Amino acid sequence: MSRSSFLKKERQDILLKKIKEDPFLTDEELASIFSVSIPTIRLDRLELGIPEVRERIKNVAERNYSKVKSMQSKEIIGELVDINLGVSGISILETDPGMAFEKTKIIRGHFIYSLAESLAIAVIDAQVALVGVANIKYKTPVYAGSKLVAKAEVRRRIENKFIVWVKIYEKQVEVFRGKFILVSIEK
Repeated sequence: MSRSSFLKKERQDILLKKIKEDPFLTDEELASIFSVSIPTIRLDRLELGIPEVRERIKNVAERNYSKVKSMQSKEIIGELVDINLGVSGISILETDPGMAFEKTKIIRGHFIYSLAESLAIAVIDAQVALVGVANIKYKTPVYAGSKLVAKAEVRRRIENKFIVWVKIYEKQVEVFRGKFILVSIEK
């Protein structure tokens, strides 16, 4: 699509719909969708009163933190963007150079594991939970600056044990997967 194919009003109407469908679209991704410059997208967002992507993620996350029973919001690694207790959840982690090995710029494994573990614990419908078993696999290296999307699914509950699968993606490519057996310890 060329620049001339979108009139400003038409582009802004579609922009509103796109962000409503996916609030995590970056200005770069939106600029690519509309074949316009990033500053054009920023001006459109400003006119429409749409905050930047980090602010949109933060707003969505704040609404979801209150649903979590098993941990405090500050204990969750990443931004919790969707949660359905006992069923599924999604969180996002924007990596930075401080999380990476200095020489290779590859994100240290404990940051990726922590994203998966905290989402697995947050998604179960229990007051207190601990990881009993974790079977994990790092599939490809993740580099500083990557945006990781973790998706958790509660597969089964047997008495006080929950089996939760967590998959982490970077640009729709699976970089990590884990099967967690969580044990609920009710007071």
